[in-house]
Amino acid sequence: MLTANFRFYEELNDFLPPGRRGVAFDCPCAQAATVKHMIEALGVPHTEVELLLVNGVSVDFAYLLQDGDRVAVYPMFEAFDVSPLLRVRTQPLRVLRFVADAHLGGLARLLRMAGFDTLYDNNFNDGEIAAIAERQQRIVLSRDRELLKRRNITHGCYLHTIKPAQQLRELYERLDLARSARPFTLCLHCNAPLHAVAKAEVLDRIPPRVRAYYEVFSLCDACQRVFWQGSHWQRMRALLNELSDPPFT
Repeated sequence: MLTANFRFYEELNDFLPPGRRGVAFDCPCAQAATVKHMIEALGVPHTEVELLLVNGVSVDFAYLLQDGDRVAVYPMFEAFDVSPLLRVRTQPLRVLRFVADAHLGGLARLLRMAGFDTLYDNNFNDGEIAAIAERQQRIVLSRDRELLKRRNITHGCYLHTIKPAQQLRELYERLDLARSARPFTLCLHCNAPLHAVAKAEVLDRIPPRVRAYYEVFSLCDACQRVFWQGSHWQRMRALLNELSDPPFT
């Protein structure tokens, strides 16, 4: 048995019991324990970690802990560039694509509204989600810490908030999504691309009141749903405006 000293930073402290938040603490470790094993044993999913420093030197998850090691664990960085340091993954994801677990259907719809490719099916089990994430290089979104600890999940976000709009705001802030958003380009129901369509082509698919008041329409080629800029669209645009700078127009 050996002992290492751990210090977690910023929102990673939310995963720890109160007495260990924001302070350095000693923890017994098994012989040949990796730093990844220990941070997850302490309750922090590895998908939340972006940088590890042991005795001031950057390491990856496979580092074998030694007696007396001082371990500093950092989350995703937004305020400054850590690219000169060794991150715990070999490379970042170049395209932001998500897969949401069964409890995040509302968030999945909002992410699609903002233009982010997001897979969701309330019948997905944890194994399927992990396999999809590995195969398609997607970021797993979940409020289940144990799912995010799965070995084959390399990128994931634990959602601290409960309501979908709050969760969308949380992701916008953590992943700086505003720069990548392409609002109203994906179908909210099936995640397929939308394209503009002439009103005359969809007259037989829309209610009489919609025919009278709206002129701009989009069509999903996959599920054949028609979208227009009604009250629901207005509410979604208002939500996006709160998160975007400059506001979406």
